[in-house]
Amino acid sequence: MEIVLAMALVFVGAFVQTAVGFGLAVIAAPVLFFINPDYVPAPVTVCALVLSLVNAWAFRDGVSLQGLKSAVIGRVPGSLAGAALLLWIDKDMLALWIGVSVLFAVLVSLSALRWHPTPGRMMTAGFLSGFMGTSTSIGGPPMALLWQHQDLALIRANLAAFFVVSCLISLLILAPIGHFGMIHIWLSLPLLPATVLGYWVARRTMHRLPAAAIRGGSLTLCAMSGLYAVVTSLL
Repeated sequence: MEIVLAMALVFVGAFVQTAVGFGLAVIAAPVLFFINPDYVPAPVTVCALVLSLVNAWAFRDGVSLQGLKSAVIGRVPGSLAGAALLLWIDKDMLALWIGVSVLFAVLVSLSALRWHPTPGRMMTAGFLSGFMGTSTSIGGPPMALLWQHQDLALIRANLAAFFVVSCLISLLILAPIGHFGMIHIWLSLPLLPATVLGYWVARRTMHRLPAAAIRGGSLTLCAMSGLYAVVTSLL
């Protein structure tokens, strides 16, 4: 039942991320952590890597590698800082940090701020994305804050391309500190079909669903997931 629940969470997260650009880890990570802490961050990051590869290829015409260069540069030190946090923080604090990260993602999505993605801001967002992504697998919100008012096709394409690189960076940094090994690979394997299925269903249905409905539903799920993590970690 735990594996089935984990697959269901990843399926929903993959659907949302394909539809709006990010969301897999935001939806799945808080609950997966309480099912089994080993799911976070590495197995969720593996799922995000596979999904991002598929989405980056599907939306490749809108990818701007030059525009993402600053974010990738900032991602490396951010990932190192996130790995250092994992070596210091205990599981209860990590659960709280995951919940806070998810609620931050909801606030980002509801924000009316309009920041143009300049190179300096992209580097800062890349650093924060690396810090959050490596420590919790939730690296989308800082980048989404800069991109959220751009064209939706542009968001999907460029966030997917960024996540491909960022997930690889995180996994390479997590491996030497013992947070990405065979146990995490085995935990990842049942989740990958659910990841691909979520992508497949989204690609065939998202054009039929109102964008506002997808956005509202995903934000509600994210808020519930984040609150669950915060409340449970404090009990």
